Amino acid sequence: MDFKTLQALGAYATGQAKGIRPQDTGAAPGAAAETGQKAPDFAATLADTANAAVSTLSQAERAAIDGLAGRADPHSVVAALTQAELTLETAAAVRDKVVEAYQDILRMPI
Repeated sequence: MDFKTLQALGAYATGQAKGIRPQDTGAAPGAAAETGQKAPDFAATLADTANAAVSTLSQAERAAIDGLAGRADPHSVVAALTQAELTLETAAAVRDKVVEAYQDILRMPI
């Protein structure tokens, strides 16, 4: 998968976790600026995304422990671990892009 696909999946998963469906928003990107509403802060968005990733990984860990103890069916364990794997791959892709952007900034002539 390429980065844009992972990014879209991550945004969709974050929206699902918050109970937001794409058809419920009813607004185009950038509509907050047009209506006078304050756009979400980048740091807050990043923190929310990181917290959602940690929560997903914790749920997968709990599902794996429950699966080993025989308290969870294998299907739910595999689903939780697959979601955790996707979350980890997305976090690694974002990290790589941040490092790449930082290196591009360092290479800029002064």
